[in-house]
Order: sequence, then C-alpha cells, then structure tokens
Amino acid sequence: MLTVMDTIDGMKTVVAVFETGSFTAASARMGLSKALVSKYVAEVEASLGVRLFNRSTRRLAITEAGRAYYQQALPLLDELASLADNMTGDQRSAKGLLRVSVPVAFGEMSLTPLVPKFLAQNPGLSLDLQLTDHMVDMLEEGIDVVIRIGSVDDSNLVVRKLNTFPLILCASPSYLKQHGTPQSAQGLLERNCIVDSNFRVGKQWPMRAVDGKTEMVNIHSNVAVNSPRAVKELAISGAGIGMIPKFIALDALDQGLLTEILPDQTVLEFGMYALYPHRRYLAKKVRCFIDFLVENFAAEQAHPKA
Repeated sequence: MLTVMDTIDGMKTVVAVFETGSFTAASARMGLSKALVSKYVAEVEASLGVRLFNRSTRRLAITEAGRAYYQQALPLLDELASLADNMTGDQRSAKGLLRVSVPVAFGEMSLTPLVPKFLAQNPGLSLDLQLTDHMVDMLEEGIDVVIRIGSVDDSNLVVRKLNTFPLILCASPSYLKQHGTPQSAQGLLERNCIVDSNFRVGKQWPMRAVDGKTEMVNIHSNVAVNSPRAVKELAISGAGIGMIPKFIALDALDQGLLTEILPDQTVLEFGMYALYPHRRYLAKKVRCFIDFLVENFAAEQAHPKA
C-alpha cells in the first residue's frame, strides 16, 4: 500500500523521467540511484495498473498513459510546492541544489565573483554553475535557470530581460600611437580590426552615431577568433581594434591596457536574459536567484554591485 509520501515521491520521479527522457538522467537530476528511480516508477505503474513507459535496451518510450499522467501530475506538484511556500512564508529559506547555465565569459568575469554573496544570502542553497556558450536542454539536464547574452527565441521558456550590454571599440595605446586614433567610423578602414566570429556581422560593423544614423563599415581584418576574451587579449597585444563587450574590456580599460575609441558611437548591444521553464508555480530557489540577478544586474546599474 503506497503512502501519501510514496505517491508524491513517485509522482516527482515519473515527472523527472518524462522530462529527462531516461532513468539515468532522472537519477542524476534527483540525486537518487537509478535502481530507486526504477523502483518508484514501477510502484506508480503497479498502483495505477498501467504502463507509463515502454523500456528496451536502446530507448525509453513514453506511453499515452504516461503522457496523460505527466500532464496531470505537473500542476499537482506545483500546487503542493505553492502550498508549502504559502504556509511557511518568509519563515522558510530556499533550500536544495540550484543548477544554472551561464555563458563562459560572463560567468567567469561577472557572476562568479558574486557567488559568495548569493550563498551568504541563501545559506540553505548550494549552487552548480554550468559554464557553456551553447544552449542547453533545461529539462533533460535538470537546469533550473539559463542566463544568456544575445538573442533568445525559445518560445517554450519564460524569458526575462535583465540588462543590455554594449560592445565598444578598443585598441592598445601602443597600437594607437603607431597607427593613429580613428576620428570617425571611416577611420576604421585604415586600421586592422579583430573579428569576433561569434557575431553575425562578420567584417561589416554597424556604427550608429549620436544622430541615430547607422553606417555599415566594411572593416579590414587579418585575424578572427570565436572568443570575446581572446579578442581583448589580441587587442591588448597590439593586433588591432577589437569590438568587445564592455564588461569584458572594463578591467583592461581601468588598467590602461586598452583605450576606447569612438565612444560617441554605438556598435552593437546585447540583451542579458534569464530563462526558465513555464510553471504556474516558480520554485522558491529560482525566485531567489532571479531576484538576486535583478538586484545586481538590473538595467539601471552601470556595473554589477560588489
């Protein structure tokens, strides 16, 4: 006879298997052994008298009954989590493991320094940062929040814009001393530029002046690299003019290793977004992290708070 807690644990397990697509991935996501995940699913199937998943040595297939169970179980679990939060209110802090996917450069340079502050504010949480520049499958990999800088077009996720990061043009003082400092967008044509191949613009750099007019400049370049930090290092070494996200160039600017050129013109801007799955109830640990991001990276903040 299944107890209420057994039923809830079984429901959570079935949802995890459905969303990750495998018993192995579900066990990793829930922190349970694969044998226990299999046991919970088997108990749910036995209590219902239906098969939720068809297993084979090669793949796991979801049955119609399994799909119907998932669609009805998910809102029930949301209601249970919401009930617990409403009853405890602010008396209970966020707890558990929070898994966040973050772009490498932003994670290393801007978010990681703030991790001790976040954990001090939320002592019941532990944080697993996954640094990658590739979009992840949140459900399959058990990711709670994805941070992305750039365009976002996944309609299956909740997307919240947090900030806008400008890109700026920079070069080393030695390069500018040797080749001169451009006084206009057309001045870029006479210098070597460093291309970040992550950007779709390639060798056509859009330059928007104070009057709002945008001019496409076909720059000359003899080096391209798919890393903004590498562009910064190349610029510091005197390879040419780089188009670099300001938050990445900031330390080099402060140290005098780079000089911003054409500061009155806008090159590109990228939005910073937090993405998380559609849920009627948002887990408290996710809400705490989103609130922290808003506090430290809100649009009105020029730089992250220390």
